[in-house]
Amino acid sequence: MQFTAKELARIVKGTVEGDENTLVWKPCKIEEGCEGGITFLGNPKYTHYIYEQQASIVIVRKDFVPEKPVGSTLIRVDNPYMAVALLLHAFNERTKPPKGRSWHSKVGRGTKVGKKCYIGHYAVIGRHCRIGNNVMIYPNACIGDNCTIGDGTIIYAGAKIYEGCEIGRNCILHAGCVIGADGFGFAPAGDGTWNKIDQIGNVVLEDNVEVGANTCIDRATMGSTRLHQGVKVDNLCQLAHNVVVGRNTAMASQVGIAGSCKVGEECIIAGQAGLVGHITVGDHVTIGAQSGVTHAIPNNSTVFGSPAMDASKRRKIEVLVKNIESLAKRIDKLERK
Repeated sequence: MQFTAKELARIVKGTVEGDENTLVWKPCKIEEGCEGGITFLGNPKYTHYIYEQQASIVIVRKDFVPEKPVGSTLIRVDNPYMAVALLLHAFNERTKPPKGRSWHSKVGRGTKVGKKCYIGHYAVIGRHCRIGNNVMIYPNACIGDNCTIGDGTIIYAGAKIYEGCEIGRNCILHAGCVIGADGFGFAPAGDGTWNKIDQIGNVVLEDNVEVGANTCIDRATMGSTRLHQGVKVDNLCQLAHNVVVGRNTAMASQVGIAGSCKVGEECIIAGQAGLVGHITVGDHVTIGAQSGVTHAIPNNSTVFGSPAMDASKRRKIEVLVKNIESLAKRIDKLERK
């Protein structure tokens, strides 16, 4: 699997500076650049590596001005990070995907499987499901009865989709994720015990949703837990029953969202943030890492901290907290006077 600099420049919409016939066959980090490798310079902190490493090709910004000679062929682009995304996709596309259906898999009665699908060893698909074209279901994945899987979706090894759930087109479900387990619904019986509330809804993932490894998305009590088009969820997240996440929102690892919370479009939720139930987070909101969100957040806000509050206010509080010891001494001195 090889690319020339000329081919890659066309893929990433860049221009070649150097030998356009330079060959590469593996992406690499800039600090580990080697012959046959292609890397990129996106963060100025790593600039010194471009003069030290041995990668055959380096992707840089169009306005990059080297302070000394660079031994690599350069591809100049507007946005190196976007170029790397296109680059990795190109390498991935040249990797031949598995094909066919394993004799050790199981497909239930009444299920329809589309064209050019892959079903791996010991994968199980329940009854009356609809599996689209070009779907890839890796070994030990399990899909319950009456599920729908859209065209081009990838379900990796060990992923579990409970009955009645709907997965859109071109989704990616990573290993070990669980879609559609019961929501955490219990009613106190009055004698110290709990009565389970049946969870009879489902989970709907719209097109182009990606769910990370070992993430759990619970089915709704009634209706649907829904992730709208383009949502990206990292590993080890928990989305509770009846949560709704707006289009193109992304959340990092260990985010927890409690039941019936509604998150808007194009939000960013950083790692380990927690959102209480029955609140609404507006569109274009950024929530900082380890934030505890206990109230509604309006559109276009940036919040962090626990409890989460407007970023500018939280920064002022953090400054005061750092100086609290000296402030306490000054107050004590003034009170004695």
